[in-house]
Amino acid sequence: MISLLSKFKGKKVLITGHTGFKGSWLSMWLNHLGAKIIGVSNNIPTKPSNFKTNKLNNKVKHIIVDIKYKKKLSKIIKKNKPDFIFHLAAQSLVKESYQNPKHTFETNSFGTLNLLEALKEYDYKKLCSVVIITSDKSYKNLELSRGYKENDVLGGHDPYSASKACAELIIQCYLNSFLYKKKNLRISIARAGNVIGGGDWSKDRLIPDCIRSIYSRKKLLIRFPNSTRPWQYVLEPLYGYMLLAIKQKKNIKLNGQVFNFGPNNRNSITVIEMINKIKKRWNIFDWKIVKLKKDVYESKLLKLNSNKALKFLGWRCFFNANQTINMVIDWYKFYLDHKKINMYSYSISQIREFENFIKKVKK
Repeated sequence: MISLLSKFKGKKVLITGHTGFKGSWLSMWLNHLGAKIIGVSNNIPTKPSNFKTNKLNNKVKHIIVDIKYKKKLSKIIKKNKPDFIFHLAAQSLVKESYQNPKHTFETNSFGTLNLLEALKEYDYKKLCSVVIITSDKSYKNLELSRGYKENDVLGGHDPYSASKACAELIIQCYLNSFLYKKKNLRISIARAGNVIGGGDWSKDRLIPDCIRSIYSRKKLLIRFPNSTRPWQYVLEPLYGYMLLAIKQKKNIKLNGQVFNFGPNNRNSITVIEMINKIKKRWNIFDWKIVKLKKDVYESKLLKLNSNKALKFLGWRCFFNANQTINMVIDWYKFYLDHKKINMYSYSISQIREFENFIKKVKK
């Protein structure tokens, strides 16, 4: 199945949110595969950033445009005529969504609307395969232990979750009303769980907070120690997105479909369990549990059922929790030991390691 990725060689791939954590890893992987990447983002979201650390501005066509500006986004798509589009641009933090809900909806909901409007107007004859990435938090959280399925009800308690659920409703509306009819487009939706990996420097995320705690020698503050998250290595869902983009080009039955990309039960562990695993690998930090205001809500249990992705795409999570933690910690240790060097070669070595593991398991 990993051999299918060779189909990206020489193809034009447009990625929104290419400067973000997931977007930068996707850019690196596709560059490694020989794709021609057009990246669209409104800024470099963190300092340090995975995009800059790996010097990706030298590897991609780097365009600074906010997806809130539909005309500019449409012009970029029409000009570049991509073979594939991956839509990852988003305001991705729950805490930030409480502090700036308007910006969160403008980016996550109406930014997606602008992409759909641009696609509605797209009249180039070459078939373009589009994967729109939303979130596992699109589901109305009923704390279901069985794992959410693609046809479960959507909803959102916090502004981030609601903005993603809103985006999903907009996508389904445009698919049914306009985009199914277009022979030059294949569009699908991907929902993934909590993604971790080297190069994530976002605020209020567990792994970056752990690394900052280690580097500063200050205690890590834990907000939701007993919350369960579907942790997965960053390359796992990216592999799923790429498989989906390729397969829906050949199989029209995948057009308009929704797919979950989440780990199996072995990787759905609590925050405190994750902390203990990290401490075993890097035993130089401490933590304490803090109480939050009563009006700050976060889901206690989030699990995805990814049987559909296994059935139609042959996708599943390959790494267990320990393998995932090892890859993450190895990246950050290498970074902290070699701060001034270009991390690209090391990051590509982790991509190759992941590819080789899949090949080995598939034999």
